[in-house]
Amino acid sequence: MPRYTGFDTTAERQDAPRTAVLLINLGTPAEPTADAVGEYLAEFLSDPRVVELPRWLWWPVLHGYVLRTRPRRSAEAYAKIWRDDGSPLLVFSERLAQAVGAEISRRTGSKVVTALAMTYGEPSVQTVVDDLLRGGVRRILALPLFPQYSATSTGAALDAVTRALQSLRWPPELRTLNDYHDDAGYLAALVGSVQAHWVQHGRGKLLLSYHGIPEKYAAAGDPYPEQCRETARRLSDALGMGNDELLVTFQSRLGRQPWLRPYTDEMIEQLARQDVETLDVLCPGFAVDCLETLEEIALRYRTTFLTNGGKQFRYIPALNASRTHATALADLAMRQLMGWI
Repeated sequence: MPRYTGFDTTAERQDAPRTAVLLINLGTPAEPTADAVGEYLAEFLSDPRVVELPRWLWWPVLHGYVLRTRPRRSAEAYAKIWRDDGSPLLVFSERLAQAVGAEISRRTGSKVVTALAMTYGEPSVQTVVDDLLRGGVRRILALPLFPQYSATSTGAALDAVTRALQSLRWPPELRTLNDYHDDAGYLAALVGSVQAHWVQHGRGKLLLSYHGIPEKYAAAGDPYPEQCRETARRLSDALGMGNDELLVTFQSRLGRQPWLRPYTDEMIEQLARQDVETLDVLCPGFAVDCLETLEEIALRYRTTFLTNGGKQFRYIPALNASRTHATALADLAMRQLMGWI
């Protein structure tokens, strides 16, 4: 399918939008093959924002072990959720960018263009920024699609933007959005998603699973765990739930060092063994569905729950390109654009 850019890159026009909203997601392999996954992981795991180890210590592990063993296993996981039109993360991110762009255009006419880039893989931040500048854009709002800030995600995305600009003789104006974990529109979209699920399927035990980070990153000052728990507290209040009714866990740990606890896989097994029959799982940190939600949660952890005695495991999809999600992101962007348009 044609990739979404949201702007005309064929030629610079005098009436071209001079302000852009740049949505940024993490990235994805180009194909569900070991070679493509290996290329993606090499870029991702080489980022010092992601793995905070001295290069002399990490490089032999990365190239001598991780990139020799992990690509094949990860490719098998990607193959289980790959779509006919490509990577779920890319396809759903493009749809979200289109929806956000349409909402912003409805409010501003042709004054603002919306584009999508990936921190790793394609379309790269560098490529998209270059295209924007060739199209006459002189102001960029960078909006990473990570509601809760972490240096490993939002920080890395903003690094990619600044790298794309630092060699320019005349860089554009730049604004950035760090997080939106407590934004009313984002929270309302999540609440509506959960309530719609319960209306259709009935109410189960609700677990919020966030992507994990190493504990030492949080100890060094990363606000991520506090922001995840703040999102959870606000959701709990909005849904009328008690403090013990909503669980918060962290998934996708890598390596042997301690990551944020409790771990999602261990909690799901524990709940099943405690005779929790119906479990609903929501992943509020993922703007769109991807490997971590569709394979890790909806397939792998579903099996964990059912094989340990649970009866119903129900994954509540990410907000994706829903109207409420697109409107919430457009609202965020419009507030950040004040004074520019």
